[in-house]
Amino acid sequence: MDLVTVKTFDSYFVANIILGRLHAEGVECYLKDEVTVTIDPILTNAIGGIKLVVRKENAPAVKQILDSYDAQYLLAATCPQCGEHAFTYIAKPGVTNFLTAILTTIFASYAVAPNYVYQCGNCSYETERLPDYENNIEDTN
Repeated sequence: MDLVTVKTFDSYFVANIILGRLHAEGVECYLKDEVTVTIDPILTNAIGGIKLVVRKENAPAVKQILDSYDAQYLLAATCPQCGEHAFTYIAKPGVTNFLTAILTTIFASYAVAPNYVYQCGNCSYETERLPDYENNIEDTN
């Protein structure tokens, strides 16, 4: 059985939520390196995080399901400035990320993680957490 990685996580909780949702949809999938990252989070970057693996033939369908989860997640938030549902997750523009890119280029063996933010596509409002996400989740039971 050929297994391929379709997504990686640095959080045990998010990885298991996605795993549970996929299992509920009847998808056979597993988490690789979950125990290592959970016990010693410092190793997350060294081993590439927690990997969601599926059978090779199921990978395209699972990627499509994961994309729909991401779309639902982003559409759940309402921008406090303009009221739109147009958030995207981007590398934060600025000096810090510019210096990160330069340092990563110079010291190729030492990768520095850039900072990411959610940005409204309509008014460019930026936030580290999606606003009103908790209030916009509908009960699906």
